[in-house]
Amino acid sequence: MAVSANRLELLQIVDAVAREKSIDRSIVLASMEDAMQKAARSRYGQETEVRADINPKTGEIRFSRLLLVVEQIDNDATQIALADAHKKNPSAQIGDWIAESLPPFDFGRIPAQSSKQVLVQKIREAERDKQYDVYKDRIGEIINGVVKRVEYGNVVVDLGGSGAGEAVVRRDEMIPREMFRPGDRIRAFVYDVRREQRGPQIFLSRTHPQFTAKLFAQEVPEIYDGIVEVKSVARDPGSRAKIAVISNDSSIDPVGACVGMRGSRVQAVVNELQGEKIDIIPWSADAATFIVNALQPAEVMKVVLDEDSTRIEVVVPDDQLSLAIGRRGQNVRLASQLTGWDIDILTEAEESERRQKEFVERTNVFMGALDVDETVAQLLASEGFRSVEELAFVEPAELATIEGFDADTAAEIQARAQGHLARIEAEFDERRKALGVADDLKSIEGVTTPMLVKLGENDVKNVEDLAGCATDDLVGWTDRGEGESKRHAGFLDGFDISREQADAMIMSARVQAGWIEAQPEPVEVQPDEAGEGE
Repeated sequence: MAVSANRLELLQIVDAVAREKSIDRSIVLASMEDAMQKAARSRYGQETEVRADINPKTGEIRFSRLLLVVEQIDNDATQIALADAHKKNPSAQIGDWIAESLPPFDFGRIPAQSSKQVLVQKIREAERDKQYDVYKDRIGEIINGVVKRVEYGNVVVDLGGSGAGEAVVRRDEMIPREMFRPGDRIRAFVYDVRREQRGPQIFLSRTHPQFTAKLFAQEVPEIYDGIVEVKSVARDPGSRAKIAVISNDSSIDPVGACVGMRGSRVQAVVNELQGEKIDIIPWSADAATFIVNALQPAEVMKVVLDEDSTRIEVVVPDDQLSLAIGRRGQNVRLASQLTGWDIDILTEAEESERRQKEFVERTNVFMGALDVDETVAQLLASEGFRSVEELAFVEPAELATIEGFDADTAAEIQARAQGHLARIEAEFDERRKALGVADDLKSIEGVTTPMLVKLGENDVKNVEDLAGCATDDLVGWTDRGEGESKRHAGFLDGFDISREQADAMIMSARVQAGWIEAQPEPVEVQPDEAGEGE
């Protein structure tokens, strides 16, 4: 049986559209069937459930009407009685659909125009779906394109190739002072792909920190192969960047691999980033070492870490201060972003001055609390005692080893320290009672009387109040933005308690308040006990 010219033309159109739009042939056929169904409804009635089928091999078009099998007909255009359905299909049951062939018809001008609109819309949707599917899996990659146009500083990029579409580099994702004109080639990082009403929106960036990391992966085979790993990146786009790298092979220097012969590899990245200076830093699991490396080229004399608040104090030589901070704080800001630590920088002179100030303060505290002269107070401060509490609970023999002290002197100093603490405790207990803080809060492990006063000042006055607190309420929290951080104080700021200790206090209060059940402590079984029953 010969296939008519019209049918052949239909299949040729399907193949041409599928090739041109780079979409599946079956999707084009399904779109044509939808378009014909719309045209057929205008011929046979909008309420009629019409189905169009195109044979993918011959191009033959068949129209049929779908009728729902029911007991009692309400609408003969869409329903068929069970008895009539049995004539067409003896096994038909209520709820089944029966297909009834419809005669072919000639498309008029209006139905043809309507079906054309449906076909165009369906193919456009298929294109958008294909484009979204292609690029949603490319988030985190570098992509090449050609600048199509520039609109209010935003660069629209023609991606070309299969699944072609447009992407946009917004003005705030461009490197400062960077100019692109239509026709220029552009490389950028795909950081987001969204499905929107007007089609998939592909967002590119040239300022994203991972753009630098991916550029290095393109230039450094060791990174691409996984031998060298980029651990973190911090950027001040167009000005300076820091990148931390580590080698999984001890025989390969990660910094040298990224720099390349005579700096060829790093220079290729610098050229792409419009001359942005790049510091390549060896990553270290030790926070202090990593931060010292991150502050290069400045020299660091000493570091003091506060792990609870992820804050570090760095001491540098007096002549290195400006180098460590960098122009407009750039060096220390990038180092902070790279490491995830808040960094405070002091010169040796500032640190020495602060230490002297702390020594004087401790001396005055000991003189006032222990009723001793300045010489004895200075001796205690110089021996490293930082508070009256340390003196009250230290081993007496340790005090007796201080030059000029004997056992009696040590015992007297310790007795005075304990007496001072007892007076302070009594004063705080009076304040606690005045604030209306309940006695049962004393039973929470880790809570001291000064803490009770502070909690009372923040309206935490009984076990249930404490049980309703969050850990952040007690120890505070830090909001970290781009290069800046803001510290929010907690109720117990200044008491030197960790988040774990604060969490334990809250959980203990919840158990005591009856909100939760206490977890049984694990029982350690000794090896000899375990073997007794054998």
